[in-house]
Amino acid sequence: MSTTENYQAAERLLRRPARPGELVVGDKVRPQWIEGGARFQYAVSNGDGRRFVLVDPAAGTREPAFDHTLLAAALAAASGQRVDPGALPFTAFEQAGNAVEFAAFGAYWRCRLDGYVCEPAEFTPPGSPLEVPSPDGTVAVSRRGHDLWARSLSDGREWALTTDGAPDHQYGPGPDSTANATLLRKIGLPYLPPAVAWSPDSTKVLAHRTDERHVRRTHLVEARPADGGAPLPHTQRYAYAGDEHLPLAELVVLDVAAGTVVRARAEPLPMPLLSPITARWAWWAPDGSAVYYLARPRDQRTLTLHRLDPVTGEVTTVLSESGATRVEPNQWAYEPPIVRVLADEVLWYSQRDGWGHLYRYDLRTGAPLGQVTSGPWAVRQILRVDEARRVVYFTASGLVEEDPYRRTVCRIGLDGSGFAKVTDDALDHVVTLPGGGQEYFVDSASTVDTPPVTRVRDWTGRVLVELERADTGGLTATGWTPPERFRVKAADGVTDVYGVLYRPRGFDPARRYPVVDNLYPGPQVARVSPSFDPGGTGLDAEPLAALGFVVVALDGRGTPGRSKSFHDASYGHLADAGCLADHVAALPQLARTRPWMDLDRVGALGHSGGGFAAARAVLDHPRTYKAAVALSGSHDARHFNPGFVEAYDGADSPDTWARTSNTDLAHQLTGRLLLVHGAMDDQVHPDHTLRLADRLIAADKDFELLIVPGAEHTFIDCLAYVRKRCWDFLVRELMGTQPPAYRPAPIAIGPELLAELFA
Repeated sequence: MSTTENYQAAERLLRRPARPGELVVGDKVRPQWIEGGARFQYAVSNGDGRRFVLVDPAAGTREPAFDHTLLAAALAAASGQRVDPGALPFTAFEQAGNAVEFAAFGAYWRCRLDGYVCEPAEFTPPGSPLEVPSPDGTVAVSRRGHDLWARSLSDGREWALTTDGAPDHQYGPGPDSTANATLLRKIGLPYLPPAVAWSPDSTKVLAHRTDERHVRRTHLVEARPADGGAPLPHTQRYAYAGDEHLPLAELVVLDVAAGTVVRARAEPLPMPLLSPITARWAWWAPDGSAVYYLARPRDQRTLTLHRLDPVTGEVTTVLSESGATRVEPNQWAYEPPIVRVLADEVLWYSQRDGWGHLYRYDLRTGAPLGQVTSGPWAVRQILRVDEARRVVYFTASGLVEEDPYRRTVCRIGLDGSGFAKVTDDALDHVVTLPGGGQEYFVDSASTVDTPPVTRVRDWTGRVLVELERADTGGLTATGWTPPERFRVKAADGVTDVYGVLYRPRGFDPARRYPVVDNLYPGPQVARVSPSFDPGGTGLDAEPLAALGFVVVALDGRGTPGRSKSFHDASYGHLADAGCLADHVAALPQLARTRPWMDLDRVGALGHSGGGFAAARAVLDHPRTYKAAVALSGSHDARHFNPGFVEAYDGADSPDTWARTSNTDLAHQLTGRLLLVHGAMDDQVHPDHTLRLADRLIAADKDFELLIVPGAEHTFIDCLAYVRKRCWDFLVRELMGTQPPAYRPAPIAIGPELLAELFA
């Protein structure tokens, strides 16, 4: 039975706004680089407030950025307010010579560190979130109307960089389908900053003109606008799978001082999902002599590296690779390509031998020069290339026997010799890099059940200074227990698949507990992180466990992170929802040694692609799943973004897309189903859920439907209400009890939440 106390514990574990990271001290280090990356500072929670730390890797020192007690006394004297040195009233500060500046008590302050005297200071507003400043800090570029403009940051002078922009053919934006217009309206922004990349010398800007003139128009209706007036229609350019016209990116190079526009002498790039600049598929050479960009045709079976001359606009092909399915520069769709252009050669990621590895090519001729890495494991990220020593440093997964998803920092010679592990342990390593080619990196090492230890290492792996050891005492006080990493066999009886299991709060092995499968099918991202993740895979896994459920999250075949064949299990098989058959096979294997798992009471929960999978679970596997909550589900591939559907289900494949439709299976529903969708969801349109509801009604099926007026894809300003409705549904349907009368705290749209959403 889920009680009010359990609901309170669950709410404390939520990622927003009471992030579990606030219950864990020292689990996140976000460096703020100073002196070109030679040193850095960071803020870390101490449970009540923040402490500010200054690190000098070369000296191997870590010390307070200032004397917290003296600064608190100085600020109290200047402001007349009480100041706790353990909970200073600011979250960030700026170094200003031998002083620090910060905002507190509705004013802006400068505190000199030589004598600790605080005084009011003139506030210099930060740059506009709609501008992209140059590397040298002299000019910023922004959108104005349909064009790009520059602004001098010294005297405010403004001038147009382009003048021929037009509706649906404008400079700077990415595709309208992923512009987050509804979310931006809620937080008071008209649009995202332009997709531009400055040249290293701050003289030129790489941008694109976005052509959506022939892209399908779709429509949303805002039932009650903020002013309370009549319903307001919103039109969006949003292509569907199979549409003739997609958004296109016409690359241009803009000379900021001369005012010239150089257009790429090549066909525009298909841009169904993200701007190539935002996705880092287009970038400047370090010396600014060229722009390099990746391109794929619509079927995505060929990947080509091009060179753009920023002076003439001439485009040449450097190298190209084709395959039987999609050819990817990274299995994770939203991570940067694993490609590095060097002085005379290219490091190129390929899965041609069945695993993701690095290959060398001649930059001038495109001739292959040899394979750099090899073996039954995969390169995850290029960290650094030391061309003088002919060594590349990278992270790889598959080198830890007990968990093939854990990342290891490695090095190897560019000729393929001298492979070594820089971090030679069984932990997962998350690396943060400074700018300026420094001789160190920040390493956070953990597992799903081992809190992180964050250190600074040099490139031999030697620890220069330890920064933080995470303290989970506050988390444990909520009744939290670490999740359990597990390995079971897939439905084929041969392949190992991995997941995590969360035991319910107040666990008693003599009891039997209902189970919730926390779903996300990929194939563009994995469901489970191999590192420590308080909050539980990003969608309430640990809060659900606090309510009294056993919670399972699993990466079945077809998700990224392993071999090419493992990932390609999803190609043409999005209908399998991340191989739900593997989930169905996993549950009895887990229950065999965990008799407290009640497999007669199994439910599914998922958001977006996970919403599709949750509905699919009760439609395709009714013997296993008795109830499901599907939030913002992409239930019909035929009416969804081609950048996703065609990449993973194949281009020009309407029969395959039809098999991926939940609407055509509505007649199969026998379990309990809650459908939730935001009426203003401009990522996965609400008609996905309404189409499914229509077919369920036609089939005379019982289900629950919650359409949230005004809500976008993530329910940012009504998440507490939506989440409680989901919790209550699962408690009723799987526990068989009436949920407690509990009112969750509202969720404020603050800077930290916004930073998380746009990370």
